[in-house]
Amino acid sequence: MKFSIFKFLFISLIFFSLPLITLAETPLNVYMNDFYTKSNKASQILKDIENELKDGSREKVCSRQREAARLGLLANKSLLKAFEIVKTEPPSEIIKASQERWESILNEC
Repeated sequence: MKFSIFKFLFISLIFFSLPLITLAETPLNVYMNDFYTKSNKASQILKDIENELKDGSREKVCSRQREAARLGLLANKSLLKAFEIVKTEPPSEIIKASQERWESILNEC
């Protein structure tokens, strides 16, 4: 009987103490998720435009290119903020090239 009470208390202690650990997202995870989400969406928009152009449709190409470029630029900002949080130097040449690519897409239409 004493052993079962001890076992019950031990299991209860573990059961009630584990939920105290929170698995909240860190600011780094928020910015990295934002970066991946926006860059993937921007790339997908450009792929869709490319496929539609191959099929001969030019419907709303410029407005969708601008939308993709805006998302790409916002993704770059999120990536830079993530590097600031980690306090490491971002790969400036790569980010600069990406920034220029998205700006050229934005300004071409």
